[in-house]
Amino acid sequence: MAYKAAGSQEKGMFLPTTSVWDTSTINNLKGASLELKELFIRLYRNINDIAMQVNRKDSAVYGLDEFVCGQTFFPNPAYRSGSAVNPKPRQVYRKVVNFGTLPNAGTTNVAHGLTINNTYSFTRIYGAASDQAGSVYIPLPFSSPTLNQNISLSVGTTNVTITTGINMSAFTVTYVVLEYMKV
Repeated sequence: MAYKAAGSQEKGMFLPTTSVWDTSTINNLKGASLELKELFIRLYRNINDIAMQVNRKDSAVYGLDEFVCGQTFFPNPAYRSGSAVNPKPRQVYRKVVNFGTLPNAGTTNVAHGLTINNTYSFTRIYGAASDQAGSVYIPLPFSSPTLNQNISLSVGTTNVTITTGINMSAFTVTYVVLEYMKV
């Protein structure tokens, strides 16, 4: 189930941390002992603490649509602590690009579908490719001591670009993972 991140309009895998239980109901329990009321309050706090810790994890969702993955980075250094803007940790988004077949000694571009501008910062760009039989797998980018076997991977404002020095078209299944911040 997808929930909105605290203070965010973006969806991700988050548990609610407020209004889990109505505390006024606990306080209005007629005839309940003080110990029972205290138990409810402690349970409420424990559930809230668990939800806050779970929300700090990196969600293992690799979809073709943009997703708030749960990673957070330090506040944007452009916002100084004395500025009017309150510095907040920055959410990381993840998107997978189904790239298809690797190039035959050349460059292939595949649109990523993002509207990238100068406020974006990429934190990770990586992927993997496999041959049609699923018997050979390689990481992307790929580094080899034989220079023409290297494979470069880059992202521009509209495309994911992969460049090969030799024919790598036997690798027909390629996924590229983009992780980025928007501010």
